[in-house]
Amino acid sequence: MPRQVREELTRRLRRNKRALRKEDVQVVEPPLLRRAVGASALGNCMEWFDFGVYSYLAATIGKVFFPGASPGAQVISSFATFAAAFVVRPLGGLVFGPLGDRLGRQKVLATTMIMMAIGTFAIGLIPSYATIGIAAPVLLLLARMVQGFSTGGEYGGATTFVAEYSPDRRRGFLSSWLDFGTFVGYALGSALVTVLNLALTDAQMLAWGWRVPFLIAGPLGAIGLYMRLKLEESPAFQQQLDEHEKSLAQSSAGSEFKTIVKKHWPALLICMGIVLLYNVTNYMVTGYLPTYQTETLRRSSGSADLLVLIGMVWIVLLITFIGRLSDHVGRRPVYAVAAVAMIVLAVPSFLLIKMHGTWPPVLGVLILATLLAGFAAPSAATLPALFPTAVRYAAMGIGFNFAVAAFGGTTPLVTAALVGATGNDLMPAYYLMAAGVIGLVTVKFLPESAQMPLHGSQPMVGSEEEQRELLSTSEELYEAARKPA
Repeated sequence: MPRQVREELTRRLRRNKRALRKEDVQVVEPPLLRRAVGASALGNCMEWFDFGVYSYLAATIGKVFFPGASPGAQVISSFATFAAAFVVRPLGGLVFGPLGDRLGRQKVLATTMIMMAIGTFAIGLIPSYATIGIAAPVLLLLARMVQGFSTGGEYGGATTFVAEYSPDRRRGFLSSWLDFGTFVGYALGSALVTVLNLALTDAQMLAWGWRVPFLIAGPLGAIGLYMRLKLEESPAFQQQLDEHEKSLAQSSAGSEFKTIVKKHWPALLICMGIVLLYNVTNYMVTGYLPTYQTETLRRSSGSADLLVLIGMVWIVLLITFIGRLSDHVGRRPVYAVAAVAMIVLAVPSFLLIKMHGTWPPVLGVLILATLLAGFAAPSAATLPALFPTAVRYAAMGIGFNFAVAAFGGTTPLVTAALVGATGNDLMPAYYLMAAGVIGLVTVKFLPESAQMPLHGSQPMVGSEEEQRELLSTSEELYEAARKPA
């Protein structure tokens, strides 16, 4: 048992003034655990397929909804609409977070799923600017805001749900399946757009081809909703260990917000720093890189999409292995190594991407994808562990969504504007380096949470044998703590 886990367990034993009993340790049945993780990852896959296809079609959408602008202005206008979804994400977090702490994680996650499907499906039905004029980009903006509002309750809730279901020793590995689903969704969106770009002419893509990925959202949303309605509520939410936390869970949303900001502001800042590190990299690769290649490097949309798809597949292959690694070596070392690597390798990666030929750009994208996997893999286990059970969903909704709105979702827009203003096509690399520096400073203050119980939750184990082992260890630690120094 790692030193920090023994210390945390000893603190709990001293507070309770006794060793752990059988009823103090929650055993998660393997079938229930597999269903919870699998359904959450599948739902997240569908949700982020819906959300991700917009970025892959940004250049085409700019031509459909902003036809009078120059090519550069079309891209910036399209990314401005992309960023608008992130403006309302904090509002979604403020609404869905407290609801998740009161009504339960499962109910809110089902709601966010159906809202995302409706918003995405609606984009596929909006007439073009040539048909209805200015109403077209206005309707596009409204649909994106519905997407953003629903996403405000999605990632914080999904990470909370999976983290609260996972045994302490395997939380990094099991939670990484959530982001596995995220990048599978991104990869499926990228693959579909790549196939459409290769199979259709530019005129066909502009006329109707771009609508296909959005219209698929309807049936996908129905499947995801069914999966999430079949889930049971997380054990940690059902327990709510002490009366103080129960009173917090029953407080008003405004009171809960004040409590989070007043009592948990250090954790909120750490959360936002980690989210900035993860999501600047995420939206640089998934949101900006396809357009960077087509508009700045003048490559075909098919080759640009294929290159990003290779990166997404590489992340999918890596992410659960890095999640498992974080259970053994800790979350902090994984973040720290990846942040240092990004500071060092961001410029070389983009220099490779700019080169002619096949393999240098592939290598550049694979480097960025590896760094992104290093940030993504431990996040779903690390961020929920910063907050106690009673306010976890709401705190995640605040910290995660404010950081994504300010830094993640704006990455394509800001980077495109910087490249346009300076004429320097290495600005994306410098932007990543700045995020790496901020992330490295944040990691210095990040508490290690690998293999440790979540705040306000019972210790979670995956078998009765592991339960017996933990009870025996607690008796030894309690006896040692009672002995005079």
